Formats: sequence, C-alpha cells, structure tokens
Amino acid sequence: MPLLRTLARILLGSFLVLAGVAHLTFGREDFRAQVPSWFPLDVDATIVASGVVEVVLGLAFVLLPRHRRVLGLVLALYFVAVLPGNVAQYVEHRDAFGLDTDRARLIRLFFQPVLVIWAVWAGETLAARRSTDRGPG
Repeated sequence: MPLLRTLARILLGSFLVLAGVAHLTFGREDFRAQVPSWFPLDVDATIVASGVVEVVLGLAFVLLPRHRRVLGLVLALYFVAVLPGNVAQYVEHRDAFGLDTDRARLIRLFFQPVLVIWAVWAGETLAARRSTDRGPG
C-alpha cells in the first residue's frame, strides 16, 4: 500500500473519530443543525448514533488496513447517506460550524463529494486486487 494512500487513510479515519467524538460531546448543538426537520427519528438519538458510527468507522479505517477496500466503500456510502443533513442545513438556513450564510452552507455541500472520493481512493476501493491479497486459493 503506497505511503500517500496510507497517510490519507489514517488522516480520514482520524478526522472521522474526531467528528464522532464531537457528535457525542462538544459539538452536539452544531450537529443538531444537520438533522433535517423531516427526519423521523429523535434528533439527539440521531446525533448520538451517527457519532458512534463515525467513531467505529474511523477506528476501523485506521486500525484495519487489511479491510481498507470494503471500509473505503462503506465510508463513501456513509458520506452519501449523510448528505441530506448537509442539504437540510443549507435549505433550512441553519447556522452551525461557523456556516452562518447561505453561501457558506452551499460551498460546504461541494466538499461532500471530496470526502466520497477520498474514502474510495484511500481505501483503494476501486483498485484491482493483487494475487498476493487474495490469500491461498
């Protein structure tokens, strides 16, 4: 696994752990702004659940490099799944994370595809598997 991809995987996983901890502690109020008003589950339960998911996924991405391909895909899908929260923050004009204008919230939306690409690239999700990765066969 090339060093740059390894560093990218560790950095993204670490960011996820930090974001997950923020969901559970110091950033809970800001994360409320990203739960769409139409979402059917309790806002606090959603924030806690997504925080736990982010901590687990982040730790797995860092600590389980052998599973990086599937974890990269899972992370990419997770980033797609939470996109409606970012859209809701924009559409519902909710201030959080220093995003206090519609323009800032709109610009933030363009970073979600970057996270998807980062997860796929760092996880080598689309890379062809080498015969040495397959094990006995």
